[in-house]
Amino acid sequence: MTTLSLPKLAALPLALLACHAALAQNAGRTFDRVSDGGGQLEVRTSDGVYLIKPYSNAIVETTFVPAGEAVDPASHAVVLAPAAVKTTLKQTAGRIEYATPGIVVTITKSPFNIAYAYKGKPLLAEKHGYLRMKDDVASGSKDINKGEPRELEAIEFALDKDEALYGAGSRAVGMNRRGHRFTLYNKAHYGYGDQSEQMGYAMPLALSSKMYAIHFDNAQTGYLDFDSKKDNRLTYETIGGRKTYQVIAGDTWEDVIGNYTSLTGKQPLPPRWAFGNFAMRFGYRDEKMARATVDKFIADDIPLDAIVFDLFWFGKEVKGTMGNLAWDRDSFPNPEGMIADFRRKGVQTVVITEPFVVDTSKRWQEAVDKKVLGTGADGKPLAYDFFFGHTGLIDIFGKPGKDWFWDIYKGLHAQGVAGVWGDLGEPEVHPTEMRHANGASADQVHNIYGHQWAGLVADGYQRDFPTERPFILMRSGFSGTQRFGIIPWSGDVDRSWSGLQSQPEIALQMGMQGAGYMHSDLGGFANPVLDNELYTRWLQYGVFQPVFRPHAQEEVPAEPVYREDATKALARDAIRLRYRMLPYNYTLGFDNNQKGLPLMRPMLYEEPGNAKVRAMSSTYLWGKDFLVTPVLKQGAATAEVYFPARSAWFDFYSGEKMTGGATRTVKLAADHVPVYVRAGAFIPMAKVVQTTRDYSTKHIELHYYHDASVRAGAGKLYDDDGLTAQAYEQGKYELLHFASKQQKGALSLRIESEVGKQYQRPERAIALHVHNVAAKPGAVRIDGKVAVYAWDAESKLLTVDLPATDLASRSVDISL
Repeated sequence: MTTLSLPKLAALPLALLACHAALAQNAGRTFDRVSDGGGQLEVRTSDGVYLIKPYSNAIVETTFVPAGEAVDPASHAVVLAPAAVKTTLKQTAGRIEYATPGIVVTITKSPFNIAYAYKGKPLLAEKHGYLRMKDDVASGSKDINKGEPRELEAIEFALDKDEALYGAGSRAVGMNRRGHRFTLYNKAHYGYGDQSEQMGYAMPLALSSKMYAIHFDNAQTGYLDFDSKKDNRLTYETIGGRKTYQVIAGDTWEDVIGNYTSLTGKQPLPPRWAFGNFAMRFGYRDEKMARATVDKFIADDIPLDAIVFDLFWFGKEVKGTMGNLAWDRDSFPNPEGMIADFRRKGVQTVVITEPFVVDTSKRWQEAVDKKVLGTGADGKPLAYDFFFGHTGLIDIFGKPGKDWFWDIYKGLHAQGVAGVWGDLGEPEVHPTEMRHANGASADQVHNIYGHQWAGLVADGYQRDFPTERPFILMRSGFSGTQRFGIIPWSGDVDRSWSGLQSQPEIALQMGMQGAGYMHSDLGGFANPVLDNELYTRWLQYGVFQPVFRPHAQEEVPAEPVYREDATKALARDAIRLRYRMLPYNYTLGFDNNQKGLPLMRPMLYEEPGNAKVRAMSSTYLWGKDFLVTPVLKQGAATAEVYFPARSAWFDFYSGEKMTGGATRTVKLAADHVPVYVRAGAFIPMAKVVQTTRDYSTKHIELHYYHDASVRAGAGKLYDDDGLTAQAYEQGKYELLHFASKQQKGALSLRIESEVGKQYQRPERAIALHVHNVAAKPGAVRIDGKVAVYAWDAESKLLTVDLPATDLASRSVDISL
């Protein structure tokens, strides 16, 4: 991008006002001139210039460059190259219209204003646009002000009085987040419950119930004000940096998230074992304990795919050892052998790493000598106290820090470690006075530390292990971190019912913001609480959220194999269901990779025009076809379930049909949460395996939910080897497409196999289950030939076995 410098203009009168109040200079902004060229519109005003650039028909970027400043082209979030979008420019005496085939930008000359519309529908408009303000210490964040009010730059927009707002990263404040002023400063919140205003994954992104998103493309700390003063204003406030934002629109919510993730990057498909069950606690103190845990899962017939080691892998004590980042050979005498043994059992090994090196660790002097650490103003390593010791912070913004950290990861990879757990990556303590190798202050890069860390690991894999998919478990990131393959979790949630209650909201919101694998420490992490009902309900919810990973402080075990028998049995049922659902869940991962679609989806996606569901997180969609209502209250005997109007729904367990468009009270069972399947849905399932290493689609169950209201249905199953990076792009995949058609008393089901050029279709047998068949069929044909079938009148279930074949096309025709 060409660097644009603007002449300094005569200063306009300023008045220092409290937060949200515009300065007098803003009222004096006047239009000067406009020019169109080089793929962008340049609008000069009395106090600067606006650069308006389309990325696509549904994405437009606007940058304001104040007088005397230069364009900063660097974005940490955006990876999409602007397309050659056809634009038109219309000018009248009072206004300018700059239009793509989708988004229209209207500039009113006096009073100066910029507004955005999509296909004739108004989205939003700048209210006062760019302004300067002084933060208020009393209402502002101490993380930003450090005891003194900060000068802030802001961009302000007008809101409709009734639009709901979502976004701002990971928070727990209610699904509709309007009315809050959020601090944009990644910060851990230990032991939170049903409320948390500030957590480890802030994003300068707002989404509206009017079906648009606005992303503020600046990583520096600040605020995102969702109309906290109740005066219909959306305001982005920052300590400095770019005044750039992108407006993202779409015809559906699926389009909006697809466009946003095209802009900031799609999530790679994780390794298939990431969809399995994890053994994890704080923490396994020695090799004997770890081996015994893995063996107990196998003995108890509870599937397992990974074991995760907390900080005891590199030290015997919690304090004073952080930064060792090498196996403690006293406690783990043969880690290479242990890891190899686990892998032979189909269990992957993941180890924790933190970005801190304490001065008592074995690597402290090495980190100092190699200039790995962030510095003070004097250029010397800046060390400070925090919970784990007197520490320095690895400076991942410079080559020495990146290379040093990646060399450690390469060494662990050589030992067989299959996944990276990056903890405390906000960073948890990040002094303002710290300086980084890129010349930035701590506050300028604080929010992208986790982003850069995940990128370091992803880039290292792409360079040194290009055929492998990384597994990167981290709790802190930024807009676009999903493109590095981050698997984010919701932090150190309290082990309580209030802690469970906040989890659906957090995961749903983060999925809307591109981070589709946001999940929780199942069972809760903080505090030694033994509540078997809570643990069971949390794991039952976990079946229908992105990553199944119980984790907790060790006083009360997180692993189901160490719980009492009745609880263990219920946990085992939940985990086995998770494995049965692998074909469906892995296909959700594929859709997330290709389209940016969240795995968990809010009811807003299903009924965007229904104001009643705007604030709903108690019931949500798992993929497109499951409706899930977690049990979030202790001792609950019933739950309220809202059934979306566009479909009929079938109880996943009993088969009972529910019509859509109403809220109903349903009775709860101890062994599952309420789960329903959409009429017309195809649900592929598999037999339970002890580990995903043994998973195969050579034998699948295919469930079709027939209903007279559905004339045509569709679904799919994606399959590959579960390990190869970019398998789909390389043609190393198979896609099964399912379709149904109902007419004149006949139901026709079709299965079509699409195979990549580098993939061999297996012979496949399919056990077909057609639900809600009210009467015995007159006949069933497979591939045109009369077939044997079973029909159960009580359950209304028709079962047909399709024998193994490598045919690309199968058909089942049923005379109803």
